[in-house]
Parts: sequence; structure tokens; C-alpha cells
Amino acid sequence: MIVGVPREIKQDEYRVAMLPVGVEELVQGGHRVLVETAAGQGSGIPDDEYLACGAEIVESCEQVWAEAGAVIKVKEPQPSEIEQLRSGQLLMTYFHFAADEGLTRGVMESGATAVAYETLRGPKNDLPCLTPMSEVAGRMSIQQGAKYLERPQEGRGILLGGVPGVGPAHIVILGGGVVGKNAAQIAAGFQADVDILDINVDRLRYLEDIMPANVNTMFSDRHTIREQLAVADLVIGAVLIAGARAPRLISADDLGRMKPGAVIIDVAIDQGGCVETARPTTHSEPTYIERGIVHYCVTNMPGAVGRTSTYALCNVTFPYIQRIVNEGLEAFATADCGLAEAINVHRGKLTNRAVAKSLGMTCEAFAQTA
Repeated sequence: MIVGVPREIKQDEYRVAMLPVGVEELVQGGHRVLVETAAGQGSGIPDDEYLACGAEIVESCEQVWAEAGAVIKVKEPQPSEIEQLRSGQLLMTYFHFAADEGLTRGVMESGATAVAYETLRGPKNDLPCLTPMSEVAGRMSIQQGAKYLERPQEGRGILLGGVPGVGPAHIVILGGGVVGKNAAQIAAGFQADVDILDINVDRLRYLEDIMPANVNTMFSDRHTIREQLAVADLVIGAVLIAGARAPRLISADDLGRMKPGAVIIDVAIDQGGCVETARPTTHSEPTYIERGIVHYCVTNMPGAVGRTSTYALCNVTFPYIQRIVNEGLEAFATADCGLAEAINVHRGKLTNRAVAKSLGMTCEAFAQTA
């Protein structure tokens, strides 16, 4: 098989979808790997390292899309890339279809097969390909929140940990999953006052056991969220329903309860956001002010730390890529139902229930279209 690795063209995206060691493994397995020139530059991986491992460096993305039977990316295909998708081609990347009907229909119309990292289920019913980027985003959310609470960034002028005689910032984390857990750990290290809200009591018990004393757990309901917003300096939106649109937990009217200059980091923005006033932003223009509240809604937060994110991503995605390339998608999906959940689009059909429900579209099981 010919495997293609194009350079990411989404704004401010510095990750690359495959490491040189992955190229070497595929080439030794008898496959060709086309890597677009400078694809790894944002992650500190020069073309020479790919060449040394057997990659063919090509000058244009058009050649990658035209020749590769399987294209491996990091972020969802941009409009110019959707135009190059073709029937029967396999594309593996993060899609987040539930938040973008236009993207969904574009991929369906191409006839290509979309394998979405974010809905791939692991043997423990986890999301192994989403986890490392959630870890990065969770940790970054506190780093970014600390910055945008500074007064020059139009925040409240709050130091997360406070100082002797002055209290620390109050941080509210909505969701105790991978993002929330990592955000809480970093926030605790800053000596902030942290509350994590979740609807899973067993998860709250687990978090209570592992977190330091300055992290408290609370059951999440409408009243508790509103009470917390009134005292929050920084709010982290960290909710996830795999494949589906994120639930709206904060309404526009709720912002009136918050302190002027407070900051919201909506990590769920990839899945549509959990804040009504959230809209996608970029690393070049990461924030905006809505009703006196600083909103940070960057859709590819881990892209800013390209080297860390690339290695963390490829560590978990490559084994799946290798098996698909070696065994074939349908054989692998038949043997592994978790991979079958990652197949969101196949031969013009939408094949993931959560995505279909979010978009109000018809779902057809992958097995029926194979």
C-alpha cells in the first residue's frame, strides 16, 4: 500500500501524523510512504530523518493525495483537502464530525472512508487515541488560563497561587475525565483553589482519592454550576460525549453571574463547545471578550506544543495504522469492534451512531456497507 503523510495546513497546526520510526516500520513491511516536504518541521523533525528511514519526500500535497491509498493526518481535512479526497481512499485523523455538518457531508460525498481517532475504542472501553491529546489540552488549559487572567490580557489580574496574605484563584473544572483530571493536577500544583464537577459519582470518588487537599469534588447539576460560576476566576470546560456534540452547560445568561475579567477555557470546542457563547478561535487570535468574560476557544490546543503532542499522538496511533495497512481495514475492524467504532464514514454512508444522532442524519452500520 502507498501511505501518505501530508503537511498539516490548518492554521497554527504544528503536529505531524507519523514519526520517522513509523515510516521505517511500514517500509520494512513492504509499503511505500510519501511524506510531504516540511511535514515534520513544526515538530522539529526534518525531511532528512524521514529520508533516512525510507520515506519518499514529495514536493506537493497534491501528489500525496493523488497517489496514497491511505492518508494519515492529525486534524480534519480542510476544504482544499476535501476536494482531493477520492472514492475508496482511507483517511485517518481527528474529524470531530458532530460539530461540523459541512465537513461530514463533504467526506461522505467523496466516497472515502474516514477513520476518526476520537471515537476509536480500546480494550478497556477507553478512547486510546484521544487520551494523549486530552492530557495535553488539560494541562495546557491551566497554562493558558494563568496567562489570560493577567491584566494585560484583559483578565482579572489574578495570580493562580496567590501569595501570603492574598488568596489563590478559584478554578472550576466542568468534567472529571482525562482533560479535567490533568487540568486539576496542574492547577493544584499552582496552589490554586480547585473544584471539579462531574455527574459520575464513582469518578468523583476516584478523583477525591488521588487529588491533593486543594482539589474538591462536586456532583454536577444546574444549580451547582451556577453557584460555582459566581465565584470562579477561571472555568475549564472539559466535558465529552464520545463522537457526539458536547452538552451546553453554560448559557449566555450565565455569564452575568461571573466576575468581570474571569476566563473561560472551552476545551470541548472541537465538539461544538459546552458554553453557549463559545466560538472557534486560533492560536494567532485565541481569545475574545463576551459580556465581560475572556473566552479562549482554540480548536487545536495541542498543536501549539507540536513536538510534545506529535510524539504523544504517534505513540498510540501508529499501532492501529500499522495493523490497518498490513491487514486491511475490513479485516481489522471485523476482529476489533473498537476499531469499527472509529469508522465514521464509509462509501458515502455515515456509520457512527453518536455522530449521526448529533447531526440528525441516518446511520448505517459499517458491516452493512463493507
